[in-house]
Amino acid sequence: MYTPEFAADPYAAYAQMREWYGSLAPVYLDPDVPATLVIGYHTAVRILHDPERFPADPRVWQQTVPAHCPLLPMVEHRPNALRSVGTTHARYRTANVDALGRVRQHTLHTTVQQLALPLINQICVAGRADLLTQYAHPLVFQVLNAILGCPPEIGQRVAVGMAAVFEGVNAEEGNIMLAEALTELIGLKRRHPGTDITTGLLMHQARLDSTELTHQLVTLYGAGIEPLSNLIANTLRLILSDARYSADILRGSLSVRDALDELLFVDPPASNYCLSYPPFPVEVDGVVLPAHQPVVISMAACNNDPAIASNYPAGNRSHLTWSAGPHACPAQPLAYLTAQVAIEQILDALPEMELAIPVEQLAYRPGPFHRALTALPVQFAPTPPLALT
Repeated sequence: MYTPEFAADPYAAYAQMREWYGSLAPVYLDPDVPATLVIGYHTAVRILHDPERFPADPRVWQQTVPAHCPLLPMVEHRPNALRSVGTTHARYRTANVDALGRVRQHTLHTTVQQLALPLINQICVAGRADLLTQYAHPLVFQVLNAILGCPPEIGQRVAVGMAAVFEGVNAEEGNIMLAEALTELIGLKRRHPGTDITTGLLMHQARLDSTELTHQLVTLYGAGIEPLSNLIANTLRLILSDARYSADILRGSLSVRDALDELLFVDPPASNYCLSYPPFPVEVDGVVLPAHQPVVISMAACNNDPAIASNYPAGNRSHLTWSAGPHACPAQPLAYLTAQVAIEQILDALPEMELAIPVEQLAYRPGPFHRALTALPVQFAPTPPLALT
């Protein structure tokens, strides 16, 4: 799953896995990392709701993995809700949910609008743009910095470090850069608290220490920068390449929310994740899963499981893209709103925009966990900058 060939056509690979293995497929996330990929929807739902047999703590498995493995920064144990179980998980999750609750939706809506306009003005006069690198990624980065209370100079180092972790290229150095930048942010918020998420974590009754605070922020940035950028870019790809959306959204018969729901269902940007590590051999669907080996949920394959397949109905949100069970994503309302407003802003500003190359020629970055374009080139009639208010 780490090869360019898999990135180019993962859905053909999922179909072949399903034909050969059924709901559980043996895979390699990296040459040194065997795993089981869950590609059956109902099987995935059972696993996600069974933290006793499928805990998220990787520490025993981690001892068997070479230290140089590029996947480690993405899957290694961290003192956060994503990699914890039991009362420890509950403590971290409560702190995160409460801190995220400090973000008011109407304020976030305004923040996304205000940050989107200058980015649109930088590209609208040119008539061509890469919406991934010139719009989606910088916009998400700036929105996250705003709601986390992070100054741009610290946030830039966070973005570089997080990109290295996601790509698995210089991942160890990226992990160090990420930790150093977030430690600086925490120190800043201790001296100058605000109304942001970072301050909320600092002030929470869970009394997180500095190491715990750093890893909560790693999780928030990790769940934000890459997946949310890819959600925006991939949904724009769908809208611009599918006649159902390219005209109907402008006419108002379909909404950006409809496009987001479909993209999250049929081609999610976080395509394979939600790792767990059975502490003992577990039999599932007639297959014995070995102890302390990763079990990975393929949200992409499960959402497209023929067992639940039907013509996509607008508003269907029964997908697993946000995970399910005790580790379901607590930030999904904020992510939905950010993506929706970002897409609406660029479509309103450049309604005649179209892909600059055929959709079949768009390329995807390799990696076992994401569905990520290398670029989203578009073209449009040059327009004057918008008024900033």
